[in-house]
Amino acid sequence: MSDEPQHWAPREPSDAATTPGSDRGGPPGTDAQGGKGGKGGKKRRPRRTGWRRAVPTWRMVLGTVLGLGLLLAGGIFAGYQLVDIPAANASATAQSNVYLYNDGSVIARDGDVNREKVKLSQVPMTVQHAVLAAEDRDFYSDARAVDVKAMLRAGWNTVTGKGKQGGSTITQQYVKNYYLGQERTVLRKAKEAIIAVKLNREVTKDQIFEGYLNTSYFGRNAYGIQAAAQAYYGKNVEELSTSEGAYLAALLNAPSAYDVVAHPDNKPAAQRRWNYVLDGMVKEDWLPAAERATTRFPTPGEAKPSTGLSGQRGYIVQAVEDYLNRRGILDEKTLATGGYRITTTLDKAKQDAFVKAVDTNVTARTSTDRKADRNVRVGGVSIVPGSGAVVALYGGIDYTKQYVSNATRRDYQVGSVFKPFVLTSAVVNDSTTQDGRPITPNTVYDGSNKRTVVGPQGATDYAPANEDDVDHGDITVRTATDESVNSVYAQMAQDVGPGKVRDTAIALGIPADTPDLTASPSIALGPANASVLDMAEAYATLADHGRHGPYVLVDKITKDGAEVELPERTTEQAVSREAADTTTAVLRSVVEGGTGTAAQAVGRPAVGKTGTAEEDRAAWFAGYTPDLATVVAVMGQNPDTGAQTSLYGALGLPRINGGGAPAETWAAYTEAALRSSPAQEFDLETMPGSDEEDEPLLDEDSDGSTEPSAASDPTAPSATAPSGTAPSSPAAGSAPTPGTDTGGAGGTTGGNASGGSGETGNTEGGGASGSTGGTGGTGGTGSTGGFVEGARGPDFPDGRPV
Repeated sequence: MSDEPQHWAPREPSDAATTPGSDRGGPPGTDAQGGKGGKGGKKRRPRRTGWRRAVPTWRMVLGTVLGLGLLLAGGIFAGYQLVDIPAANASATAQSNVYLYNDGSVIARDGDVNREKVKLSQVPMTVQHAVLAAEDRDFYSDARAVDVKAMLRAGWNTVTGKGKQGGSTITQQYVKNYYLGQERTVLRKAKEAIIAVKLNREVTKDQIFEGYLNTSYFGRNAYGIQAAAQAYYGKNVEELSTSEGAYLAALLNAPSAYDVVAHPDNKPAAQRRWNYVLDGMVKEDWLPAAERATTRFPTPGEAKPSTGLSGQRGYIVQAVEDYLNRRGILDEKTLATGGYRITTTLDKAKQDAFVKAVDTNVTARTSTDRKADRNVRVGGVSIVPGSGAVVALYGGIDYTKQYVSNATRRDYQVGSVFKPFVLTSAVVNDSTTQDGRPITPNTVYDGSNKRTVVGPQGATDYAPANEDDVDHGDITVRTATDESVNSVYAQMAQDVGPGKVRDTAIALGIPADTPDLTASPSIALGPANASVLDMAEAYATLADHGRHGPYVLVDKITKDGAEVELPERTTEQAVSREAADTTTAVLRSVVEGGTGTAAQAVGRPAVGKTGTAEEDRAAWFAGYTPDLATVVAVMGQNPDTGAQTSLYGALGLPRINGGGAPAETWAAYTEAALRSSPAQEFDLETMPGSDEEDEPLLDEDSDGSTEPSAASDPTAPSATAPSGTAPSSPAAGSAPTPGTDTGGAGGTTGGNASGGSGETGNTEGGGASGSTGGTGGTGGTGSTGGFVEGARGPDFPDGRPV
């Protein structure tokens, strides 16, 4: 090295950091030794400082992705080499499931698997296209056996617990049905994909499709397209029409749920799926649009289950399967693979007692000489309030003769058994009448027939008729419950708030999606189509002092010796104890002296409520003791058309009401079911001022004269009109004029005899009385509108409404 001083060109301080091609601040285009960059020099990147040191470089990211890709490819290759196409497993021929009572005795076995294989050439092309349109429209055109995107989505949902999601190809579904199983794990999905790819290379698409059609489950215990054709339409697969094939294809998505005979309430959903299939066929040019336009929904025939499910057995199996599916315990396809031992909560002695009670009080009273008796149907459910255990379930005369369960169907109005929920809601919400009086069992309302409901803005256009158009005059809520007075309860629902009444019903156990559970004043009269099981759960909540938990139908499940985990039942205070117990206290008087006196035959403390659906198409009795809640319904249905019919003339009676056969059946069953148990008294904590001894006198003033309380009219600020003066009657369809008396009935039995005049009136014979004299029960007439409990058909012999 020279000792001569070196002379360097001056530079800017920023050059070292910014000049491309330099490392230590050399001139642009030179390296650290002064050489030109790009020739012999080597560029060096600036060091990463600060937060940039924690961020991966693109080389690191690329390397990681490539590594993972190679690892995944290696895994797929290894899996492809190691996993062979297995022989068909036991799931391809389902085992039987065993259903047991809570004591271990057998209820039923569903092991008669219905399967008949057919060749693909036997299946009409339109039916083949319908299945493809429903499940995999690209099956023949796409060479892939696996839908990777759908598989990854399903796998991710399984890992993250977001539930099941479809999207598999027909090849994958066939592999799952025939070679693997229904369990939902990532490993099974991986094996499914590998086997599907191999199978797709070794057999033809037609072979795969034929296998799929023969192994798929269509509901009604039907495996394969041929069995499904017989189960739903009573014909061979070759005879299926395009519309029938589209319906069977729709079933593949949700077999039991889309069976419109077993679940009439699900028909709209089934029709939407059916339309989706047909529209897909048109889109794929498999069906002319003109033919599609004329295609009509092909309602399937009644199911013809095996005799092994005769009597109540089939109804119980159906209810258990629905329970397991709705609670997410076992879906129907998994359950259909068989091998499960299911112990229910049903008590054999109580189940037998229910059957006997129906036979004695309903079936034995029918006659082949009476046409109306052909339409009689019965449903019943019994629940233990504290545990929610369903101990008895009566679905109908015989599962092999009547497929639809009357215990679980949701297509009949519940009638006045809904009314107690209005009172419960009034107590829960501290509700008041329109003029500010607290609503208690002793609150006085106007029970005149067709009394117009009054809202915050004045008279409404709703004026429901009482049963048989009876005028009840001024009565308490307790008496209105005893006599099931529509005009009182419609007004009370308005006072509480229809939305609040609906919320209370849901809190007690009525499903939120119950048909016609609409927030309007008519909700009090029971237009909702809740099932007998739904109502039993709600009444069990009242019996348990307002604590609600879902009903329980299955106690234990095992398969191959291993126990299946069941969800733990949780309860909550759905409504206050005061509200529930006050309702119970009022319902006690229904049995002691109201419309439900037939229930006294139980021989122990009991409460209950009668109900009648519109046009007398169903009659209900819902009641409970402290240790058992039970609901019985007698329904009218034409056995040929399936249409709902009235019960006029059935059982040799002018009509059936809730206080008749339903209450008698309830009493006979409950007495037998609890015969070995000591009678229990109700332990009630009611709201203040609701005791019977606090009930106001409605027909005597302090001077001994009779006069109904003007407070029964929420809009009336004045109790009386001037003595001897008869004010004008309210106009039809309007609320009574403030300050006038509408002619209440003297005495609870009421009549239309001319009352006395002036202030003294005349209470004998139920004539009208009051300050204005005149005839009893003029009331507001108005439009009836909405739902009216019962129809004004033949009079009940004793004139008592239900």
